[in-house]
Amino acid sequence: MSNEQTPETAAEPRPARLTAAAALAALEGLALLVGGAYMLVMGLLGSPDKPEQAEMGGVTLIALAVLPLVAARGLLKCRAWSRGPALITQLMALPVAWTLLRSEGSLLIPAGIALAAVAVTALVLLINPQTTRALGIRGPRDA
Repeated sequence: MSNEQTPETAAEPRPARLTAAAALAALEGLALLVGGAYMLVMGLLGSPDKPEQAEMGGVTLIALAVLPLVAARGLLKCRAWSRGPALITQLMALPVAWTLLRSEGSLLIPAGIALAAVAVTALVLLINPQTTRALGIRGPRDA
């Protein structure tokens, strides 16, 4: 037997913060996917005022869902590149949450609160030092 560690034992386990950030990114991606599919189906089968606009909105949301879903997968696999798309997703969610919070519809305000809470929580998890270490991202002090 040798004293060398195998790659499985040498690697640190994925921190819970990283797993939670991946779960939040996946949740946002799934919400975009479901919302886009709903808009697309309603544009095709329903009777919206502007079917083309509903269909294009649905396709756009489905396309936007790819970013957080790919980022979530990368975070679960501890890939350093995945932090950038995950951060971008959260930063894009904040103005959307602000718009929902300023709306006059009663159902949109709780959605804005939930989106803002998820985005801020994910941002805090993604910039956490334990998360950045697990992803192998070096800061200015580590250079």
